[in-house]
Amino acid sequence: MSPPTVVTLSSSPAPLPPVSTVILGTGSYAPAGLLTNSELSKRVDTSDEWIVTRTGIRERRIAGPEEATSDMAAKAALAALADAKLTPADIDLLIVATITPDLPMPATACIVQAKLGLPTTAACFDLNAACSGFIYGLDTASAMIASGRYRHALVIGAEKLSAIVDWKDRTTCVLFGDGAGAVVVGGSSRPGLGLVGTRLGAIGESVDLLCIPGGGSSAPATPASIAAGDHTIKMKGKEVFKLAVRAMEEAARDILEQHGLHADQIACVIPHQANLRIIEAIAQYLELPLERFFINVDRYGNTSAASIPIALDEARRAGRIKPGDLTLLVAFGAGLTYGSALIRW
Repeated sequence: MSPPTVVTLSSSPAPLPPVSTVILGTGSYAPAGLLTNSELSKRVDTSDEWIVTRTGIRERRIAGPEEATSDMAAKAALAALADAKLTPADIDLLIVATITPDLPMPATACIVQAKLGLPTTAACFDLNAACSGFIYGLDTASAMIASGRYRHALVIGAEKLSAIVDWKDRTTCVLFGDGAGAVVVGGSSRPGLGLVGTRLGAIGESVDLLCIPGGGSSAPATPASIAAGDHTIKMKGKEVFKLAVRAMEEAARDILEQHGLHADQIACVIPHQANLRIIEAIAQYLELPLERFFINVDRYGNTSAASIPIALDEARRAGRIKPGDLTLLVAFGAGLTYGSALIRW
């Protein structure tokens, strides 16, 4: 009997971690459906003046009945890939930040993978940090690329919030809209560029201030819970407003202090687009003119995890972000989560 054949597999050395991780391209997508405040006032007891005065929102985009979160995510991703001059074959990591997955299981990222034709060797998963989800996803992708084990990541924030809103509740239904934004992240050998740093956190003791109370393992769906509307967004607005301002102020302050920067060194602030009054409060705290902030809440409303990447893409395409600029991202959402990120372009 001949001895067994020994096969030696050759392997290339592991790539060195990149010095920094940079955003190579951005993209966004908004569904065609447009719902103005005037049209909304025909559904619920509200008015354009009431909504604009309290939130700054004038209209929002609503996805069609056959348009899923994954559809919007894929369209935003294709735009980001085109901007980065890459193809789906170049992506080996996909993160979808969302609170409105296509299905409870599997991850919407796997559905997006199939729609984009990403390699089956790509790591794909969802991330749920609500309105802070994109910053959480960006930090996660950056760390995974910096490890040297991944080369190009797609980070997508996508939401179909119209599917989980109680359209009879004027305190919440006026706030939310649908859409998706995406970025392609890769490594760079040029130090000082890309994601300079992040500050993430959560206030878990305040979960009940903004949540969907029904449908999870602690409260499975029942006819009674469906009839009670427990599967739609519930929010204690005044309490959330106060915590949002405080958490976003602290996240912005901490990231600037961490890197020895002053607010006036920030060329553009891209805040989560939840409420114009919150953005105005942050501007006042940072002692920056409101013109330094990129604001599109009037056109989209609150799109949760999609909010910042949509605004980031629009800011770049509008010329608000230039090479060498420092951009500050700051967000707050259900969880209650919060986060900030500094990017040098």
